Amino acid sequence: MTTAVDRFRTAVNTRDLSALEDLFTEEIRLYSPVKFTPFEGRPMVLGLFGVLLRTFEDFRYVGEFAGTAQTSVDGAEAPAAVLLFRTTVNGKEIHGIDMVHLAEDGRIKEFTVMVRPQSAVHALGEAVLAGLVADGLVPTE
Repeated sequence: MTTAVDRFRTAVNTRDLSALEDLFTEEIRLYSPVKFTPFEGRPMVLGLFGVLLRTFEDFRYVGEFAGTAQTSVDGAEAPAAVLLFRTTVNGKEIHGIDMVHLAEDGRIKEFTVMVRPQSAVHALGEAVLAGLVADGLVPTE
């Protein structure tokens, strides 16, 4: 049986932004390592993924762990997966994880990204902000 997490990995690996739309709940929240408050709602999260798919160089998932975990939104225990990845942004190698929580209908309702090292977080933040501004998703600061 193919899960939303499997379909998500395939969509990211093939850089197919349109395939992501049906995988996210309308109220999805994405917690980023470069922004204190989450990105909220399917349109904003899809916009962010559009920027990420353009920004990441040689992105690849290198591992996966599945189980359950409490969500940040309501503290409910939900099916979850942790996806380990490697990528490069502006010459900085990034090691990271995507923590994915699923809704009762099997779609992704919460997404948390963690990356290291700190210099990579900074490079990622600058690149993503520039992309979000260029796409009109956030105002210039």
